[in-house]
Amino acid sequence: MTETTTHPALYSDPHRTYELDRAHVFHPWSAQADLDPIVITRAAGSYVWDRDDNRLLDFTSQLVYTNLGHQHPRIVQAIQEQAATLCTIAPGYANAARSEAAHLIASHTPGDLDRIFFTNGGADANEHAIRMARLHTGKHKVLSTYRSYHGGTQLAVNVTGDPRRWPNDNGSTGSVHFFGPFLYRSAFNATTEEEERDRALEHLEQVIALEGPSTIAAIILESIPGTAGIMVPPAGYLAGVRELCDRYGIVFIADEVMAGFGRSGRWFAIEHDNVVPDLLTFAKGVNSGYVPLGGVALSDAIYQTFARRAYPGGLTYSGHPLACAAAVATIQAMQEDKIVEHAAFLGEEVFGPALEQLAAKHDWIGDVRGTGVFWAVELVRDRATREPLAPYAGSSPEMAALLTAARRRGLLPFSNFNRIHLVPPLTTTAQEARAGLRILDEALTEVRAQWMPLQ
Repeated sequence: MTETTTHPALYSDPHRTYELDRAHVFHPWSAQADLDPIVITRAAGSYVWDRDDNRLLDFTSQLVYTNLGHQHPRIVQAIQEQAATLCTIAPGYANAARSEAAHLIASHTPGDLDRIFFTNGGADANEHAIRMARLHTGKHKVLSTYRSYHGGTQLAVNVTGDPRRWPNDNGSTGSVHFFGPFLYRSAFNATTEEEERDRALEHLEQVIALEGPSTIAAIILESIPGTAGIMVPPAGYLAGVRELCDRYGIVFIADEVMAGFGRSGRWFAIEHDNVVPDLLTFAKGVNSGYVPLGGVALSDAIYQTFARRAYPGGLTYSGHPLACAAAVATIQAMQEDKIVEHAAFLGEEVFGPALEQLAAKHDWIGDVRGTGVFWAVELVRDRATREPLAPYAGSSPEMAALLTAARRRGLLPFSNFNRIHLVPPLTTTAQEARAGLRILDEALTEVRAQWMPLQ
């Protein structure tokens, strides 16, 4: 008979945790038999501890969502107090936590994005934003970039551009992909940011013309693509997309699930280009992921479509009180502790300069790019050819060795294909950030010597 007791002592045994995981848990995005997951027993601030009590500096923010770090006392207290008052209530009822969370979110969204539809996460936020755009315009197609990620549900994974789409793409949802700007691996033979911007916009306008503006409901873009490589768009690109959308009657959806809530050094990354989208999606950093929450911020024009017409969509846990209480505490802490300003400081004064120094020291760093606390290090076998250290949609022994070397020294890194992403909590101190960068430097040196000795 399966043991069902939930005595707290069970949670203090990491070996049991591992055994039960391997026996019963089906993990996402993984070949199950090959998994050897790290057991995390506790966390605090910028650190997590594994089952051997090794402390690891978390440069992943898990899946880039613990923007205020682990076990932030203000968020934990808010969840506890909300649980003692009103654990849950159906979304048809008004409740204080949801109302206050919506107010605080709307106080930071750009322009007239003042109405908030709550979801459980980023994928369903993008699903509903696309549904709203289709109903608002009466059109069906959605344009999105290659090298993008918008979620794992059916529609969201179809508009996704990265390889996670491939096994799930049935090609029947009106999704059309185009090339976004990415100067380091330019699809347009550009040599400057300005050329990349202009040629990317010309390409997008051509795609619009060939697909037919009368068929296109929306263009959805990550304001700064995250998992796909943290490619900060050239200045003026997002403004150019806004102009194309206005010209052709297309809804502009800004996916801020990963880049939003301070990650880029602004409340929302689209503010770097002074652009107001028609719909803005969010999740992750809105409450540091303490309780699942996402949402869509609507412009007044989109809202008016549904002012006297029922919106045909909803979720059982939309605006869950525990999640919204966590969001209120998160946003209040960000305001009072000037977290967004601190993120901008870390980018300008710590990550940017240090990564330039690393690139000068290590010849297998092909490119470094980012802003705020949102950075990518692109690793290559040859700087001249830009051959990636791992293939697109794959890994390599060198990348595996680099991750192992970093963890052995106390750093938990975020990797994707041939890249290391540096995305710690926004509350990370400058001292912690520099410590993590020193570990990365040491790991790069070790792996270079062992795996790619100079000829």
